[in-house]
Amino acid sequence: MPANLPPEAKAKWLKVMEAKTPEEKLRALEEFLSAVPKHKGTENLVHWARRRMAQLRREIEERRVKERSLRSGGGVSFYVEKGGDAQVVVIGPPSSGKSSLLRCLTNVKIEPDDIPYSSIEPVPGMFIHDNVYFQLIKLPSLNVENPDSDQNSLALSMIRNSDSVILILDANRDVEVQYEAIKNLLRENGIYIIKPRGFVTIERRPGGGIQVIGKLVNGTAEDVKKLLVSYGINNALVTINGEASIDDVEDSIFKETVYKPSIVIVNKVDLADNDYVRAIVGKLSNEIITLTASLKNCKIDSKTLGGSLLKVMDLIRVYTKEPDSDTYSLKPFVLKRGSTVGDLARRIHSRFYEGFRYARVWRIDSFPAGVKRVGINYILNDGDIVEIHSSL
Repeated sequence: MPANLPPEAKAKWLKVMEAKTPEEKLRALEEFLSAVPKHKGTENLVHWARRRMAQLRREIEERRVKERSLRSGGGVSFYVEKGGDAQVVVIGPPSSGKSSLLRCLTNVKIEPDDIPYSSIEPVPGMFIHDNVYFQLIKLPSLNVENPDSDQNSLALSMIRNSDSVILILDANRDVEVQYEAIKNLLRENGIYIIKPRGFVTIERRPGGGIQVIGKLVNGTAEDVKKLLVSYGINNALVTINGEASIDDVEDSIFKETVYKPSIVIVNKVDLADNDYVRAIVGKLSNEIITLTASLKNCKIDSKTLGGSLLKVMDLIRVYTKEPDSDTYSLKPFVLKRGSTVGDLARRIHSRFYEGFRYARVWRIDSFPAGVKRVGINYILNDGDIVEIHSSL
């Protein structure tokens, strides 16, 4: 993204940020684009703005179609409400094995598409691993040849809303080419499946000025404040994950960047050369968890897959026990690593948090021995059994 946009363009960008509806955003983007000077330094910004405008036009049209469909009592649902303990989208090129993964791991009866890119409706299914419920959503095939396609627009929207990603690749084609093309397509749209060296989030607030948290490599917090104020942003929390430059901060003003913890499954390995499979899995594993499968025959290590999803999302399983009971619930609460007893109490019910007195904690592999009494700020570990004592 460029630096030193003229004041007129920055003022018009403020209107884009203040727009509430897709129609308002589209009009504001059109005005903003008309004020951006056209030269080499603004090429990426102009390209991004035009792509975003195309997405908004499709979003507006899809909403109109949906409204007409609802009035007529029919139509296709393009979005899936989150369910289970985590929502994991299944993406990949055509005929890579997305439908087969759902058929193998869930109760969904689904067959692969006969015609590439013919399916645009997301398909949900529930994958259960050690009583953890992963909601798998098979998305339309990604089209790297036509980045602005309707299928990509839908898929990108749902990827942003998900908790994690499973990327399925075809071992009968060049796996590295598929991987790099899809990784780049996602990155162009502000979605990282590999945790970047650093990325920036800007949360606008009603007051409090501008706060900067994190490591800025080529500037100061004062530089960030001046930059944001020049765009009309006077109150915001700027969080730098890892380390970032002042250009990264400016980039994040325009394009929201998100990281989605991801796993790669190299499918159809039974039909590919064994040495090639070993080599490519070894190479990809240097930066992302990579598993292998033969999904046509449902040959996939579901236990390893479930454990890998928990690992990349940094989730832990915590079991609960009622006072005076000899057993604990087999269905765990799924929490982010670093969660406390207080976080668990709040998840169960607010009264457990508000009236908290103390908790007793066991390790699942030593229960019922080895109990310890802890406070509300005790940090939980995977496999803990917790008994909360409350005055309410």
